Amino acid sequence: MSTEKILNALVHSIRYEAEGIVSIELRPAQEDMRFPAYEPGSHIDLHLGNGLVRSYSLCQPACLADARHTSYRVAVLNDKGSRGGSRWVHEHLRVGQRLTISAPRNNFALDEGAPHTVLVAGGIGITPLLCMLRHLTARQASVELVYCARSRREAAFVEAIEDLARAEGVPVSWHIDQEAGCPPDLAGLLSGKGAETHYYCCGPTPMLAAFEAACGQLAYPHAHIERFAAVELPPDAQDGAFEVYLEQSGQTLQVPAGKSLLDALLDAGVECDHSCKEGVCGSCEVRVLDGEVEHFDGILSSVEKASNQVMMVCVSRAKSPRLVLDL
Repeated sequence: MSTEKILNALVHSIRYEAEGIVSIELRPAQEDMRFPAYEPGSHIDLHLGNGLVRSYSLCQPACLADARHTSYRVAVLNDKGSRGGSRWVHEHLRVGQRLTISAPRNNFALDEGAPHTVLVAGGIGITPLLCMLRHLTARQASVELVYCARSRREAAFVEAIEDLARAEGVPVSWHIDQEAGCPPDLAGLLSGKGAETHYYCCGPTPMLAAFEAACGQLAYPHAHIERFAAVELPPDAQDGAFEVYLEQSGQTLQVPAGKSLLDALLDAGVECDHSCKEGVCGSCEVRVLDGEVEHFDGILSSVEKASNQVMMVCVSRAKSPRLVLDL
């Protein structure tokens, strides 16, 4: 179990948003309780009734929510490849039920100092980007949206986006695979938008790869992504034993091949926040004081990985014989 702050929430409403997608409004389970504030790009963990913990992005910006932070809203796709999380939400979650949730975390922070922002959504990846879009529009910042979906039936929040485009003049580009007969040409869609612009993309893994390739081709340095699926690990990802020294406690641990660093820490009685165990939620981030890390997470940028300052202990390992961690 994670040691992070756990909140008690009540399912206040569930709304159909698109084919296979529902949004869920969560409110504090106690009348005198307030949810913590959050920034665009944040997500929360839902502790589901089947024992699973899953992360979902917040789609309503705090600047437009109740000033007392009395509600969170997330959207959940009933993923055909679900391992039980999204399926449980769609089949078993009901209005009036209570859930435990985490406080918001943000691995997809918005740079509000950017001269212009382009948001690129793929399917359910619209969720954190809608939050960013509403937030930037409310502040009259320069922003546009590129929304890609397989079909119009599977595109969520279309009416809200079109209303925003009409009312605020926000440029929105649509690409529907079913109508275009092909996947989006992201290099073409992003061409000419400027190297100083900040680009944000959330969507399925192939789209994220195409987005990163397009930004590289166009020499755009400010490209940001968020994954909602774990990165596929290489077959030898858990090979190799190494030693870990914990600076705060003075403990030395041996991590054998085939065992994750997180499991080694937990088995040794070390308290370490964790949730997804797949390197996508960011709750197990630990500061690295010495040693070289083999990063397998889907959160850190290439620059952050090269800096070797932090690691996600659920999936990443030591590249050097020894690591020193701030634990």
